[in-house]
Amino acid sequence: MIDLRRLRCFLVVSEELHFGRAALRLNTAQPPLTRQISALESELGFRLFDRNTRSVTLTSEGRHFLPYARAVLEQVDLTEAITRKLAAGSVGHLAVGYASSIALSDIFSQTIQAFCSLYPDVQLTLEEGASSTQCAQIIEGRLDIGMSRMQPPGDDSEIQAICLDNEPLVAAIASDSPLARQAQVTLAELSAYPLIAFPTDYGSGLNDIIEALYRRHGLTPLPAPTGKQITSIIALVAAGRGVAVVPQCAQALVKRGVTYRPLAEAGATAPLLLLTRKRERSPLVRAFVDVIQRTLREK
Repeated sequence: MIDLRRLRCFLVVSEELHFGRAALRLNTAQPPLTRQISALESELGFRLFDRNTRSVTLTSEGRHFLPYARAVLEQVDLTEAITRKLAAGSVGHLAVGYASSIALSDIFSQTIQAFCSLYPDVQLTLEEGASSTQCAQIIEGRLDIGMSRMQPPGDDSEIQAICLDNEPLVAAIASDSPLARQAQVTLAELSAYPLIAFPTDYGSGLNDIIEALYRRHGLTPLPAPTGKQITSIIALVAAGRGVAVVPQCAQALVKRGVTYRPLAEAGATAPLLLLTRKRERSPLVRAFVDVIQRTLREK
């Protein structure tokens, strides 16, 4: 295998065409540099330079060999740079899953923007999906990070959940409803209307939170049409098909015919959870967690 140090010596001498100046660039003395070039020529089996007391020129073989030597060294430099970036968590691929309502939160958008700005060489894949599927996808390696409304199962020892925020829940009401004229509404008042939510088999963490909230207050939601996206749910409210209970960030969906009102009940919140593998060692995952925690501190 060709010695890379000798290749670098050859490249510098070919640029300077002067052993003294090349030695200065390489921070070495001229005799050792001459020995390195001679050793490389012996290794290759042909002369690289024609030398006399007045000039140094590339031989025909040296001219033909030069672009290959340069390409090898450029590839080595690129490999070293990529290695450093991988070790620092600044290059590679990161897959982040998120529940649909989370995409509307400031934490989500600000974190993605900040991460992409800080780590432009990272290929970031964003996958929207139900909270219930994220733990399995993280364990299987299909996702690196999950942003969820659903706590991992109690027996799931492989997933770590960090609570980033507890977001207030609000009521989404048709604007022509009497409830829209109130400053706030109670769950009891909402329970008189069909409750639009995600499909039962969708695996929504938000559904679980809302159903538990209704049960805690001795209420049973009336059946209503369902939507697989938070946007679909709000559209169904606008169409007069019922009411919805959504995270506060959903108020960013300004829809004609829909009015948002706070819930009167204390503790009506939905968590925003960050899910990772417990023994995660990826510097990219650590970098993403650092960015999202910095985003929270700056809120």
